[in-house]
Amino acid sequence: MKNLNNIEDVNRAWVNIKENVRVSAKQSLVLYELKQHKPWFDEACLRFLDHRKQAEMKWLQDPNKSNLDNLNDVRLENSRHFRNKSKNI
Repeated sequence: MKNLNNIEDVNRAWVNIKENVRVSAKQSLVLYELKQHKPWFDEACLRFLDHRKQAEMKWLQDPNKSNLDNLNDVRLENSRHFRNKSKNI
């Protein structure tokens, strides 16, 4: 490989390497296409997920019956919320 003297040469070399890897991967592998983000997912959904995570952490720290019941209730609320949100798009 030739000597790269300035930053532009380094950047150009990096772009070429990156493109070569991308082309080779596309030819030899099936690239995974990312799914579209769900348009109904909003701040309320994030709060539901955060509440579930907190309930799960509480149960993991103290695995008793009341924490498990609380976690199951929160999971049920999450499922209902997400099911209703996705149906009402």
